[in-house]
Amino acid sequence: MPKDDRCEKTYTENNANACLDHKLPKYLHYDIFPKKRDYPDGQQVELAEKLDVLIARYRKKTKVPLLFAICAPCQPFTKLSRKELSDERKLGRARDSNLLLEASKFVARYNPEMVLSENVAGIKDEKYGGVWDNFRKRLEKLGYSTGTKVVCTSRFGIPQFRKRSILIAVRKDLALDDRMADLLGSELLVPEADPNAMLVSVQEAIGHMPPVTAGETHAKVPNHRTRALSDLNIKRLSSALPGESNAYMSDTKYGDLSLECHRKVNKRLQSRCFSDVYTRMHPDRPSPTITTKCHSISNGRYGHYDVKQMRGISLREAAILQSFPENYVFYPKEQIEPVARMIGNAVPPKLAAFFAKYLVNSLKAAA
Repeated sequence: MPKDDRCEKTYTENNANACLDHKLPKYLHYDIFPKKRDYPDGQQVELAEKLDVLIARYRKKTKVPLLFAICAPCQPFTKLSRKELSDERKLGRARDSNLLLEASKFVARYNPEMVLSENVAGIKDEKYGGVWDNFRKRLEKLGYSTGTKVVCTSRFGIPQFRKRSILIAVRKDLALDDRMADLLGSELLVPEADPNAMLVSVQEAIGHMPPVTAGETHAKVPNHRTRALSDLNIKRLSSALPGESNAYMSDTKYGDLSLECHRKVNKRLQSRCFSDVYTRMHPDRPSPTITTKCHSISNGRYGHYDVKQMRGISLREAAILQSFPENYVFYPKEQIEPVARMIGNAVPPKLAAFFAKYLVNSLKAAA
């Protein structure tokens, strides 16, 4: 049930049910908030009606436990200045910050065996109004044992440094005692790493991908598509060494290629800021966090580590660094921005799979 209807084809085409009926998944694009006089777009009642039918149908067909994965948009909990937003977008962000509590109404209605939520590490900060803790307390009142922790995806076999808050919950009547961090059975243990996973570097993850140039789309590899670069940015990238900061830009064979705005900020603060933009990834480490701007070298350390390739990473490479399978195709294949948004906003599949399995194995056999 993604918020963006542009995700529909990507989700349905890649996620046929291989275990039950082999059918494509249902894609429900509804507004989770209730309809009100000041918010007529709410579709909470309509969504509940659809879920009533779907959940009842599958509860009859299988005894597989039900997991609710509830992931609110992370934008309200990031450092992006709200002064840059229009009044309409500010209202949208404020509404999104309450999405977790709205989602808890569906937990109360359907009583799933397990709940999983993921968001940016900073969501626990008090300046966001206790959204994370309030959601956790709500789940506990509904009869769940809960646990939360900030983890790094690189410790789960994902070739990316990406810190995220994880919240897991299991119904108290079904939770195994050995999963508890306390004698009262209220707090679940949350793993900080996958004990069977190894640290994976950028080169290990994407080193096998065929070379492409800036602005090129590979003829055979889906989504192996890169953003075009200006002549100036090609000069910058040709001067950049893997893993280094952008301090190189002030003294290249082409002269000073630093941005004027960066020079002013650095001079005023007596410190180098924005040091990752126009740089290359380190080949022997996991990548930096893959964001919705992962296709742009002006938005982070997204230059390819191979100095023979004057380009940013491709959408396919970004997806690999997010741990998507290489046969997972994103649509529309001929566009960059919507695909990059899907990739950057995604919960890394390996992380989701690890915690889903952990939650299933936290249930008593009778479940």
